[in-house]
Amino acid sequence: MNKKKLSLFALVMMNVAAIDSLRILPVSAEYGLSLIFYYVLAALLFFVPTALVSAELSTGWPETGAMYIWVREAFGRKFGFMIIWVQWISNIAWFPTIMSFIAATIFYCIDPNLVNNKPYMITLIFGLFWGITFLNFFGIKTASIFGSLSVLLGTLAPMLGIITLGVIWVITKKPLSITMSWHALLPDVNNIDNMALLTVLLYSLVGIELSAAHAGEVHHPQRNYPKAIFWSVLIILGSLIFSSLAIALVVPQSELNIIAGLLQAFEVFFHAFHLHGLMPLIALLITLGALGGLNSWILGPSKSFLMACDDGCLPQVLGKKNKHHVPVFILLLQGLIFSILTALFFFMPTVSSGFLLLTNIASLLALLGYIAMFAAALRLRYKHPHVKRAFVTPGGKPGLWLICGIGSLSCLVTIYLGFLPPSQIAIGNVFIYQLTIALGIVFGCLFPFLLYGIHEKWQKREAL
Repeated sequence: MNKKKLSLFALVMMNVAAIDSLRILPVSAEYGLSLIFYYVLAALLFFVPTALVSAELSTGWPETGAMYIWVREAFGRKFGFMIIWVQWISNIAWFPTIMSFIAATIFYCIDPNLVNNKPYMITLIFGLFWGITFLNFFGIKTASIFGSLSVLLGTLAPMLGIITLGVIWVITKKPLSITMSWHALLPDVNNIDNMALLTVLLYSLVGIELSAAHAGEVHHPQRNYPKAIFWSVLIILGSLIFSSLAIALVVPQSELNIIAGLLQAFEVFFHAFHLHGLMPLIALLITLGALGGLNSWILGPSKSFLMACDDGCLPQVLGKKNKHHVPVFILLLQGLIFSILTALFFFMPTVSSGFLLLTNIASLLALLGYIAMFAAALRLRYKHPHVKRAFVTPGGKPGLWLICGIGSLSCLVTIYLGFLPPSQIAIGNVFIYQLTIALGIVFGCLFPFLLYGIHEKWQKREAL
């Protein structure tokens, strides 16, 4: 029998590590003071609905598998497989973006010019990614220890540090790079292209349900999930908003690099306060935090994908596990697809544009998965009303319809915005940019049905 390994604290740290990413701070800092408006809006329209619905689903169906289990129970195995495929492939499309952030952090301290050197960036990205992948071969216990350590030292500590420096900067009345006024809190709606980066910002709040993939390895999941989600929401929103604002205070928008912007801000702070000797330490901590976030996402969706293999959606050999109960073949396949996607950086005008393209594809696919999750929550409330849920979305069925409707609508609007080319970043040919996003979404949605159909026909032939 598997021994329960994850506590409430580990669960919160896993959520924070998965969502509270330092890589998104420079992107949200692009909005200046209006980032507060965007984050509050994203929290009300997406983050809170997602947290409420995932809490209900995970405490009603606490089996390992998360979205796959929920959609399968609501709409059947085929659609369950489609959703876990979409989540899994969108996760892989996101990997190059977090890895580019990690590589940029390391190179920024060596030579900032290397951040735009594609061969150097990709070489380091490959090495670090495969190293973390092999770490996960040793199982959830090793991965969770590393995850808790990385989120405390590598994510929350740098965030607290830059927030503190930002407060001191304001108190000492040093020059600000943004306008501090009530008018600046509101978004610029005159240029709709400015809304394109909102897709990336909303995607920064994806993953609150990730810990449900490890539900079979958590102490008292019926009681601990709602508590973990509550504390996770408070920590994540507070740290993201104030950390992003600290960057916006000192780095002008025209000079802000969306990959290395966090290091730019720390460099300004350290230079002003004569603390430049701390740059190597902060770069090390930021790298640790980013690797912890990557670590949280490498195994989670893969274990849900494993459930689909065990259900017969794919060949059983793909779900082969090692002695630590880790699906090694799935992790290796995941790494192979990641390596191919990372090569896309060679074909984009800049590393930043490649970063944005892959993040957009990943976020739009993930948002489609959340629409399915909201639909599954509604279906299961009617289909299985007597299943005990330790947490139930407030307001009864009307409340659930309202929450799921708000969440689904926010996803659809954000998907539309994701096709808009951002005015802040050179993306080359607009048509090619939008076509690539469209093909990525079509592939992500239709390919799982093709795989499922082929495997189903193969099983029927073998049964004859």
